[in-house]
Amino acid sequence: MNRLTFIFLSIAASFALVGCGGDSDSGAMIEAKGRIGMTCMDLTNPFFKLIANVMAEEAAKHGYTVTALSGELDPAKQNSQLSDFVAQGYDAIFLNPVDSKAVGQGVKAAHEAGIPVFSFDIQVSDKEAKDLVISHLGSDNYQGGRLAGESMMEALANKGSVAIISLPEVSSCILRVQGFRDVLEEAKSPIRIVTELSGKGSRDAGYTVATDILQAHPEINGIFAINDPSGLGAHAAVVKAGKEEQITVVAFDASPAGKQGVFEKKLYDTPQQFPRKMAVGTVRAFVDYLAGKEVEKKVLIPCAHYVHETSVNDESRIAEQW
Repeated sequence: MNRLTFIFLSIAASFALVGCGGDSDSGAMIEAKGRIGMTCMDLTNPFFKLIANVMAEEAAKHGYTVTALSGELDPAKQNSQLSDFVAQGYDAIFLNPVDSKAVGQGVKAAHEAGIPVFSFDIQVSDKEAKDLVISHLGSDNYQGGRLAGESMMEALANKGSVAIISLPEVSSCILRVQGFRDVLEEAKSPIRIVTELSGKGSRDAGYTVATDILQAHPEINGIFAINDPSGLGAHAAVVKAGKEEQITVVAFDASPAGKQGVFEKKLYDTPQQFPRKMAVGTVRAFVDYLAGKEVEKKVLIPCAHYVHETSVNDESRIAEQW
């Protein structure tokens, strides 16, 4: 298959119709009410896979099944998925944009069809389409970027030079980089940012771009990567270059792999996101919207430092969980 398609809860939905998963004391059945279409950047990323699973579990409690699709980092593919959701008459769409601006086309089509759109993790940046999104729930990426900057200053004793591995197509990653830059600027840090290049949010691309950076700027002391896959890819490039003692890598997410990377001192910090809260909150916003309740337009979940001291006795790291 050239498209990763995950359809969740076919079994759970069947159980719901016979009362399983409901109130065991009352034997109450959960009425099947409809379908939610979910599309995200990349379902091979554990962050989005977890969100998809939790959304499916939560939606089932309210009688909805979730069809989760991977955008495979392809804006055209994701807009096609949105068109399919509209054509098939889905009841709602949960959206994590591959490209914050390009996705506007699909959001507008859903709105015209009367299908409510709820974004998560990454906001829509197309101005007209952004106003049409019912609610957005995500991490406070700007604040998380500031945490990354604080850790970089600490790790480098506030001196030297760094590179940034970014993902400029995505609004959340832009905010992370801006927070990182701002905290250095506000602190009047002498740390120099020598380059910023896109790592496409993946481990392989992170490795490739970090290799290029190390060839062009062999003197750097740090790399800030906008997520764990690109950060761990950057670390692999640092190891290959024999510069582990010279270069500190700070990432972002606190994924299971990122947490283990911090524990093994491959990463100095990976500001933590809380995908379970994100998934549960998105489903709650949808349910409240259907009930006619007021829904907040934007909800941001603060990030938290995840450093070596955090990792040592962290049960979620040991269990390889978010």
